[in-house]
Amino acid sequence: MQDLAGPALLTLGLVAIGGYLLGSIPFGVILTRAAGTGDVRNIGSGNIGATNVLRTGRKDLAIATLVLDAGKGAVALLIARYLFGEAAGAIAGGAAFMGHLFPVWLGFKGGKGVATFFGLILAACWPLGLLAAATWLIVAFALRYSSLAALVAAALTPLYALLPLTMLGLPAPAPILILAIFTAVLIYIRHHENIARLLKGAEPKIGAKKA
Repeated sequence: MQDLAGPALLTLGLVAIGGYLLGSIPFGVILTRAAGTGDVRNIGSGNIGATNVLRTGRKDLAIATLVLDAGKGAVALLIARYLFGEAAGAIAGGAAFMGHLFPVWLGFKGGKGVATFFGLILAACWPLGLLAAATWLIVAFALRYSSLAALVAAALTPLYALLPLTMLGLPAPAPILILAIFTAVLIYIRHHENIARLLKGAEPKIGAKKA
């Protein structure tokens, strides 16, 4: 048993490192610099995600950032799961999420993880991902707060994995449930400033200019 434990732990360690490095690629910074619009960290909120990239006035760059940020988590999870199984996929996905939030290339100051979260969940369990995405859309259209929509979707995703999907006979594997909880907690941590503004009624709504 001990002979097998060593290689298994090594494999999971390499999976985690690979996932982190993939997730840490700052596509928002790379795309805006390549397009000559400057460093996205110097405008708006200073965030490297698609929402702040949109403030450069380049919708194409924002869409590309959104797709790439979502895709890097999904790719990390899918490759690791294909090669080594469900648990390895969840570890790679979680590591990619950590890489996006805390990229070594940017002094561990990254994005808030919403796009990467949805890419991960969709790749991990597509019915769960669709429920999470539908939740974001409903809250965003009803209340016009992007951050609140992300927070509600992140909080409900683990509950969706436990209740509706199980009732429908489509239960999410345990590693995916753990991944959903792990990423939801980190989303709340990274959105602490948004939460404070929401409580004060100072959070800008979708379509409003950032003060």
